[in-house]
Amino acid sequence: MVLGNYESTIAEHKTLIRRESSKYQCMKIEEGNDLRKYIIEKLGKHWNPDEISGRMKKDRKSFYASKTAIYEWLRSSYGQRYCAYLYSQRYTARRQRKNKLRKTLIPNRIGIESRPLGATNRTRYGHYEGDTIVSAKETRSKFALSVIYERKTKYIDARKIKNMKPESNNYALKEMLENKKALSLTQDNGIENTKHQELGLATYFCDPYSSWQKGGIENANKMIRQFIPKGSSISDYSDKYVKMIITVLNNKPRKSLDYKTANEVMLEKKLFKDINTRNYALEG
Repeated sequence: MVLGNYESTIAEHKTLIRRESSKYQCMKIEEGNDLRKYIIEKLGKHWNPDEISGRMKKDRKSFYASKTAIYEWLRSSYGQRYCAYLYSQRYTARRQRKNKLRKTLIPNRIGIESRPLGATNRTRYGHYEGDTIVSAKETRSKFALSVIYERKTKYIDARKIKNMKPESNNYALKEMLENKKALSLTQDNGIENTKHQELGLATYFCDPYSSWQKGGIENANKMIRQFIPKGSSISDYSDKYVKMIITVLNNKPRKSLDYKTANEVMLEKKLFKDINTRNYALEG
Protein backbone atom coordinates (compact mmCIF):
# COMPACT_ATOMS: atom_id res chain seq x y z
CA MET A 1 0.00 0.00 0.00
CA VAL A 2 1.42 3.40 -0.97
CA LEU A 3 0.89 6.14 1.54
CA GLY A 4 0.55 9.74 0.40
CA ASN A 5 2.83 12.47 1.64
CA TYR A 6 1.70 14.53 4.59
CA GLU A 7 0.68 18.01 3.52
CA SER A 8 0.56 20.42 6.46
CA THR A 9 -1.53 22.97 4.55
CA ILE A 10 -4.19 20.36 3.75
CA ALA A 11 -4.28 19.17 7.37
CA GLU A 12 -4.60 22.74 8.64
CA HIS A 13 -7.41 23.38 6.15
CA LYS A 14 -9.31 20.30 7.33
CA THR A 15 -8.89 21.37 10.96
CA LEU A 16 -10.22 24.82 10.12
CA ILE A 17 -13.24 23.30 8.39
CA ARG A 18 -13.97 21.11 11.42
CA ARG A 19 -13.77 24.13 13.73
CA GLU A 20 -16.05 26.17 11.49
CA SER A 21 -18.50 23.26 11.28
CA SER A 22 -18.52 22.94 15.06
CA LYS A 23 -19.28 26.65 15.44
CA TYR A 24 -22.03 26.35 12.83
CA GLN A 25 -23.64 23.42 14.65
CA CYS A 26 -23.66 25.40 17.92
CA MET A 27 -25.33 28.35 16.23
CA LYS A 28 -27.75 26.04 14.43
CA ILE A 29 -28.99 24.79 17.80
CA GLU A 30 -28.93 28.22 19.44
CA GLU A 31 -30.86 29.88 16.63
CA GLY A 32 -33.28 27.01 15.99
CA ASN A 33 -36.03 27.65 18.55
CA ASP A 34 -37.80 24.31 18.15
CA LEU A 35 -34.52 22.37 18.07
CA ARG A 36 -33.14 24.17 21.12
CA LYS A 37 -36.41 23.77 23.04
CA TYR A 38 -36.52 20.04 22.22
CA ILE A 39 -32.93 19.46 23.37
CA ILE A 40 -33.41 21.34 26.65
CA GLU A 41 -36.68 19.52 27.35
CA LYS A 42 -35.09 16.11 26.85
CA LEU A 43 -32.01 17.04 28.86
CA GLY A 44 -34.41 17.92 31.67
CA LYS A 45 -35.73 14.36 31.46
CA HIS A 46 -32.16 13.06 31.85
CA TRP A 47 -31.79 11.97 28.22
CA ASN A 48 -28.20 12.07 27.01
CA PRO A 49 -27.18 13.70 23.69
CA ASP A 50 -27.01 10.34 21.91
CA GLU A 51 -30.58 9.49 22.99
CA ILE A 52 -31.82 12.95 22.02
CA SER A 53 -30.23 12.80 18.58
CA GLY A 54 -31.35 9.24 17.95
CA ARG A 55 -34.93 9.97 18.99
CA MET A 56 -35.08 13.02 16.71
CA LYS A 57 -34.11 10.85 13.78
CA LYS A 58 -36.46 8.02 14.76
CA ASP A 59 -39.41 10.40 15.12
CA ARG A 60 -38.49 12.16 11.86
CA LYS A 61 -38.56 15.59 13.38
CA SER A 62 -38.36 18.61 11.09
CA PHE A 63 -35.14 19.55 12.89
CA TYR A 64 -32.02 17.53 13.72
CA ALA A 65 -28.65 17.74 15.48
CA SER A 66 -26.10 14.97 15.92
CA LYS A 67 -24.96 13.91 19.38
CA THR A 68 -21.58 15.53 18.66
CA ALA A 69 -23.28 18.82 17.79
CA ILE A 70 -25.31 18.68 21.01
CA TYR A 71 -22.18 18.04 23.09
CA GLU A 72 -20.43 20.93 21.33
CA TRP A 73 -23.37 23.21 22.07
CA LEU A 74 -23.47 22.10 25.71
CA ARG A 75 -19.80 22.96 26.13
CA SER A 76 -20.14 26.33 24.42
CA SER A 77 -21.11 29.54 26.20
CA TYR A 78 -24.66 29.05 24.87
CA GLY A 79 -25.43 25.67 26.38
CA GLN A 80 -23.03 25.29 29.28
CA ARG A 81 -25.71 26.03 31.89
CA TYR A 82 -27.51 22.86 30.77
CA CYS A 83 -24.52 20.58 31.44
CA ALA A 84 -25.97 20.18 34.93
CA TYR A 85 -28.62 17.93 33.37
CA LEU A 86 -25.99 15.42 32.25
CA TYR A 87 -25.37 12.55 34.64
CA SER A 88 -21.67 13.36 34.54
CA GLN A 89 -22.33 17.12 34.88
CA ARG A 90 -19.10 17.64 32.93
CA TYR A 91 -18.52 21.07 31.41
CA THR A 92 -15.55 19.97 29.31
CA ALA A 93 -14.79 16.92 27.17
CA ARG A 94 -13.21 14.05 29.07
CA ARG A 95 -9.50 13.76 28.35
CA GLN A 96 -8.67 10.44 26.75
CA ARG A 97 -6.06 8.41 28.56
CA LYS A 98 -3.42 6.94 26.33
CA ASN A 99 -2.03 3.44 26.68
CA LYS A 100 -4.51 2.34 29.34
CA LEU A 101 -3.36 -0.72 31.22
CA ARG A 102 -5.91 -3.42 30.48
CA LYS A 103 -4.92 -5.91 33.13
CA THR A 104 -7.35 -8.75 33.72
CA LEU A 105 -7.56 -9.86 37.34
CA ILE A 106 -10.51 -12.23 36.91
CA PRO A 107 -9.58 -15.92 37.01
CA ASN A 108 -11.38 -18.13 34.46
CA ARG A 109 -13.05 -15.06 33.06
CA ILE A 110 -15.71 -15.57 30.35
CA GLY A 111 -16.40 -12.52 28.20
CA ILE A 112 -19.81 -11.04 27.51
CA GLU A 113 -19.57 -12.20 23.88
CA SER A 114 -20.18 -15.75 25.15
CA ARG A 115 -23.34 -14.82 27.06
CA PRO A 116 -26.51 -16.68 25.93
CA LEU A 117 -28.55 -14.91 23.28
CA GLY A 118 -31.59 -14.97 25.57
CA ALA A 119 -29.68 -12.74 27.99
CA THR A 120 -28.32 -10.37 25.37
CA ASN A 121 -31.59 -9.77 23.54
CA ARG A 122 -33.74 -9.94 26.71
CA THR A 123 -35.98 -12.73 25.41
CA ARG A 124 -35.53 -14.89 28.54
CA TYR A 125 -36.10 -14.09 32.19
CA GLY A 126 -33.53 -14.75 34.89
CA HIS A 127 -30.46 -13.00 33.47
CA TYR A 128 -29.05 -10.49 35.93
CA GLU A 129 -26.44 -7.73 35.93
CA GLY A 130 -24.35 -6.91 39.01
CA ASP A 131 -22.57 -3.75 40.11
CA THR A 132 -21.54 -1.75 43.17
CA ILE A 133 -22.13 1.81 44.38
CA VAL A 134 -19.26 3.05 46.52
CA SER A 135 -18.97 5.76 49.17
CA ALA A 136 -17.33 9.04 48.19
CA LYS A 137 -13.55 9.04 48.62
CA GLU A 138 -13.59 12.09 50.87
CA THR A 139 -15.75 10.22 53.41
CA ARG A 140 -13.04 7.56 53.79
CA SER A 141 -15.80 5.00 54.22
CA LYS A 142 -15.31 1.50 52.84
CA PHE A 143 -19.05 0.77 52.83
CA ALA A 144 -20.72 0.17 49.47
CA LEU A 145 -23.92 -1.14 47.94
CA SER A 146 -23.99 -4.40 46.03
CA VAL A 147 -26.71 -4.09 43.38
CA ILE A 148 -28.37 -6.56 40.99
CA TYR A 149 -30.74 -5.92 38.09
CA GLU A 150 -32.85 -8.42 36.12
CA ARG A 151 -32.52 -7.48 32.46
CA LYS A 152 -36.05 -8.32 31.27
CA THR A 153 -38.25 -7.37 34.27
CA LYS A 154 -36.04 -4.42 35.36
CA TYR A 155 -36.21 -5.76 38.94
CA ILE A 156 -33.61 -4.22 41.27
CA ASP A 157 -32.20 -5.41 44.58
CA ALA A 158 -29.39 -4.04 46.76
CA ARG A 159 -27.54 -4.80 49.98
CA LYS A 160 -25.07 -2.82 52.06
CA ILE A 161 -21.59 -4.33 52.24
CA LYS A 162 -18.83 -3.33 54.66
CA ASN A 163 -16.11 -3.24 52.03
CA MET A 164 -15.31 -4.14 48.44
CA LYS A 165 -13.66 -7.44 49.23
CA PRO A 166 -14.84 -10.38 47.06
CA GLU A 167 -16.10 -12.23 50.14
CA SER A 168 -18.36 -9.32 51.16
CA ASN A 169 -19.76 -8.86 47.68
CA ASN A 170 -20.35 -12.59 47.17
CA TYR A 171 -22.23 -12.84 50.48
CA ALA A 172 -24.60 -10.06 49.38
CA LEU A 173 -25.04 -11.50 45.89
CA LYS A 174 -25.88 -14.95 47.23
CA GLU A 175 -28.41 -13.47 49.64
CA MET A 176 -30.10 -11.48 46.87
CA LEU A 177 -30.14 -14.28 44.31
CA GLU A 178 -30.94 -17.31 46.45
CA ASN A 179 -34.70 -16.72 46.37
CA LYS A 180 -34.88 -15.77 42.71
CA LYS A 181 -34.72 -17.86 39.56
CA ALA A 182 -31.37 -16.81 38.09
CA LEU A 183 -29.67 -18.15 34.96
CA SER A 184 -26.68 -15.83 34.66
CA LEU A 185 -24.95 -12.77 36.05
CA THR A 186 -23.06 -10.13 34.07
CA GLN A 187 -20.42 -8.11 35.94
CA ASP A 188 -17.55 -5.72 35.36
CA ASN A 189 -13.89 -6.48 35.96
CA GLY A 190 -13.61 -5.05 39.47
CA ILE A 191 -11.60 -6.82 42.14
CA GLU A 192 -14.80 -7.47 44.12
CA ASN A 193 -15.79 -9.96 41.40
CA THR A 194 -12.62 -12.06 41.38
CA LYS A 195 -14.27 -14.95 43.28
CA HIS A 196 -17.25 -15.20 40.95
CA GLN A 197 -16.90 -18.98 40.67
CA GLU A 198 -18.03 -19.36 44.29
CA LEU A 199 -21.48 -18.05 43.34
CA GLY A 200 -22.33 -21.27 41.51
CA LEU A 201 -23.90 -19.27 38.68
CA ALA A 202 -22.87 -18.71 35.07
CA THR A 203 -21.03 -15.40 35.16
CA TYR A 204 -19.96 -13.20 32.23
CA PHE A 205 -17.78 -10.11 32.17
CA CYS A 206 -17.99 -6.86 30.23
CA ASP A 207 -15.05 -5.67 28.17
CA PRO A 208 -12.66 -3.38 30.11
CA TYR A 209 -13.91 0.23 30.38
CA SER A 210 -17.24 -0.71 28.77
CA SER A 211 -19.85 -0.10 31.46
CA TRP A 212 -22.37 0.64 28.69
CA GLN A 213 -22.50 -3.13 28.07
CA LYS A 214 -24.55 -3.44 31.25
CA GLY A 215 -26.53 -0.26 30.80
CA GLY A 216 -29.55 -1.56 32.69
CA ILE A 217 -27.85 -1.63 36.05
CA GLU A 218 -26.03 1.62 35.31
CA ASN A 219 -29.45 3.22 34.94
CA ALA A 220 -30.66 1.46 38.11
CA ASN A 221 -27.69 2.93 39.98
CA LYS A 222 -28.63 6.41 38.80
CA MET A 223 -32.15 5.91 40.17
CA ILE A 224 -30.70 4.77 43.50
CA ARG A 225 -28.53 7.88 43.49
CA GLN A 226 -31.70 9.96 43.73
CA PHE A 227 -31.94 8.64 47.30
CA ILE A 228 -28.20 8.31 48.05
CA PRO A 229 -26.48 11.23 46.29
CA LYS A 230 -22.90 11.17 45.10
CA GLY A 231 -20.60 12.47 47.80
CA SER A 232 -22.38 10.40 50.45
CA SER A 233 -21.06 7.67 52.71
CA ILE A 234 -23.08 4.46 52.34
CA SER A 235 -22.49 3.84 56.04
CA ASP A 236 -24.85 6.73 56.83
CA TYR A 237 -27.84 4.82 55.40
CA SER A 238 -29.54 1.99 57.25
CA ASP A 239 -30.49 -1.39 55.82
CA LYS A 240 -34.13 -0.36 56.34
CA TYR A 241 -33.58 2.75 54.20
CA VAL A 242 -31.96 0.69 51.43
CA LYS A 243 -34.93 -1.69 51.54
CA MET A 244 -37.28 1.30 51.21
CA ILE A 245 -35.42 2.50 48.10
CA ILE A 246 -35.70 -0.91 46.45
CA THR A 247 -39.40 -1.15 47.31
CA VAL A 248 -40.08 2.25 45.75
CA LEU A 249 -38.20 1.47 42.56
CA ASN A 250 -39.67 -2.01 42.08
CA ASN A 251 -43.20 -0.70 42.55
CA LYS A 252 -42.88 2.10 40.01
CA PRO A 253 -44.80 1.52 36.73
CA ARG A 254 -42.45 1.33 33.76
CA LYS A 255 -43.37 2.22 30.21
CA SER A 256 -41.21 -0.57 28.81
CA LEU A 257 -43.23 -3.04 30.91
CA ASP A 258 -46.52 -1.68 29.55
CA TYR A 259 -46.79 0.34 32.77
CA LYS A 260 -46.59 -2.71 35.01
CA THR A 261 -44.12 -2.66 37.89
CA ALA A 262 -41.03 -4.84 38.11
CA ASN A 263 -42.53 -6.63 41.12
CA GLU A 264 -45.73 -7.37 39.23
CA VAL A 265 -43.82 -8.94 36.34
CA MET A 266 -41.57 -10.94 38.69
CA LEU A 267 -44.68 -12.33 40.41
CA GLU A 268 -46.52 -12.93 37.14
CA LYS A 269 -43.61 -14.90 35.70
CA LYS A 270 -43.03 -16.75 39.01
CA LEU A 271 -39.42 -15.61 39.28
CA PHE A 272 -39.46 -15.62 43.10
CA LYS A 273 -38.68 -19.05 44.57
CA ASP A 274 -40.29 -18.86 48.02
CA ILE A 275 -43.43 -17.42 49.53
CA ASN A 276 -41.58 -15.00 51.82
CA THR A 277 -39.96 -13.24 48.89
CA ARG A 278 -43.32 -13.09 47.08
CA ASN A 279 -44.94 -11.54 50.13
CA TYR A 280 -42.11 -9.03 50.41
CA ALA A 281 -42.74 -7.96 46.82
CA LEU A 282 -46.45 -7.56 47.48
CA GLU A 283 -45.80 -5.33 50.51
CA GLY A 284 -44.95 -2.46 48.17
